[in-house]
Amino acid sequence: MQFNSYLHFNGQCEEAFKFYEKCLGGKIDGLFRYEAAPGTEGQRVPPDWRNKIMHARMTVGEQVLMGMDAPSERFHKPQGFHVNIAANDVAQGKKIFDALSEKGNVVMPFGPTFWAAGFGMFTDRFGIPWMVNCENGA
Repeated sequence: MQFNSYLHFNGQCEEAFKFYEKCLGGKIDGLFRYEAAPGTEGQRVPPDWRNKIMHARMTVGEQVLMGMDAPSERFHKPQGFHVNIAANDVAQGKKIFDALSEKGNVVMPFGPTFWAAGFGMFTDRFGIPWMVNCENGA
């Protein structure tokens, strides 16, 4: 069994996934648009939304991150969770934190805590809440 985060965006999924791909060294495996889905004409998707992302998939190492553009009537601002990245060492954690939090809102700057050699929290420029956690002191 594997758990994967599935992120909802309000029209910026493609931009966000390209940003995450760059920051995390990932690979976008697929960006599937509403207009390419069979039976799209029967969906209640506005014409200007048909080029938006119905399903995105990216791998980072052996991890998978997925997401979509949720039409406005189904989109809810993310709350009550964080996507957590467990970094292997403090330098890697700081690098990831700095890259992903660029133009975002830092809630807790990256630094040592009583449980981790490095930890930080932020909401990225797309409204997704993240934590970077480096429990090892390497």
